Amino acid sequence: MTVRDALNSALDEELKRDEKVFLMGEEVAQYDGAYKVSKGLLNKYGDKRVIDTPITEMGFAGLAVGAAMAGLKPIVEFMTFNFSMQAIDQVINSAAKTYYMSAGKVPVNIVFRGPNGAAAGVAAQHSQCFGAWYAHCPGLKVVSPYSSEDAKGLLKAAIRDPNPVICLENEILYGVPFEMSDEALSDDFVLPIGKAKIEREGDHISLITHSRYVGVCLDAAEELAGKGIECEVVNLRSLRPLDEETIIKSVQKTGHVVTVDGGWPQYGVGAEISALVAESSAFNYLDAPILRVTGADVPMPYAKSLEALALPQPFNVIKAVKRSLNVS
Repeated sequence: MTVRDALNSALDEELKRDEKVFLMGEEVAQYDGAYKVSKGLLNKYGDKRVIDTPITEMGFAGLAVGAAMAGLKPIVEFMTFNFSMQAIDQVINSAAKTYYMSAGKVPVNIVFRGPNGAAAGVAAQHSQCFGAWYAHCPGLKVVSPYSSEDAKGLLKAAIRDPNPVICLENEILYGVPFEMSDEALSDDFVLPIGKAKIEREGDHISLITHSRYVGVCLDAAEELAGKGIECEVVNLRSLRPLDEETIIKSVQKTGHVVTVDGGWPQYGVGAEISALVAESSAFNYLDAPILRVTGADVPMPYAKSLEALALPQPFNVIKAVKRSLNVS
């Protein structure tokens, strides 16, 4: 099942399960979604629950937050999370803070979802990762799926969660097929928010990553295995809350860490994981400094050759692993 179809299944199942759930965003209804994630849902549930909006992110995000405050369960699709910057006041100041500011009287059960990070050939304004932006903010939960199983289980969990949840998908992964377990195909399948997954076991070094860079790390780990280096690949799945226990256990097991993410390096996801390890009991198990592989510290170039160099590639991960292990 592709990631696109897994997300579609999650939306379908949750719309069917709870009549308070509705989907809104640009082109989600009559066009079946810009990336066809909502294909068929308008015909099945009607235009009261699958709603096309004008091109006004601040407007429809605010409308959805108000609906959530009134007890409904909106799912807001941003055509890309770059456009969420138009609505960031509603996401942060209204959705994330209201439960606290109301002393727990006004929960805001809302999901903001859509493609995040770099796609291909869409340049600086449409290519940034918002993982660190939103994971910085108390009151939000932030999930970042890699596989089809991740996408379905985490989106369903996000819709059911009483808190505002940011679901950071990746456009490049939408068409990628992954195997799905029988459990994941059931209507009741939900993954816990805040729990990472070990995608590959290894004893020599921990590669801690999320979203499409799980695939990059798995490719690097496969190549390194041919040289006798066994990498443990940790798929975070959730950026806020982080699964501190799984991260610490992996670091204690391997003694070496490389973080890999597509955001900018300063104050990024890798920086947060580095601080977590440094401040935990895992620090005493480190045999080398923590290394980060990130996107380049520049706005995304438009030229295809430069774009590839601005994002983490398997060779960048391999180089970092060899540096950490002090092997050539």
